[in-house]
Amino acid sequence: MMSISKENKKKLISEFSKNANDTGSTSIQIAVLSERIKSLTEHFKTHTKDNHSKRGLVALVNKRKKLLNYLSKKNKSDYEELIKKLNIRG
Repeated sequence: MMSISKENKKKLISEFSKNANDTGSTSIQIAVLSERIKSLTEHFKTHTKDNHSKRGLVALVNKRKKLLNYLSKKNKSDYEELIKKLNIRG
């Protein structure tokens, strides 16, 4: 399965939300995208020739990159904290 489960998504939302009503802030979107990217990466370990999904993976990575750039310009401390939490970027 290439998408993430509802339970996993709810867990990510509760972990990265700023308040109780926050479901779509930049950090949540980045966390959910990162989880989807991880699951797709696992998928490619067994399905190496799945080029349709590879195209989707590239789109997800680009979207996450745009959101990370936006967050780094808007709030540098949140950006630094988020990349440490998610263990992305070196």
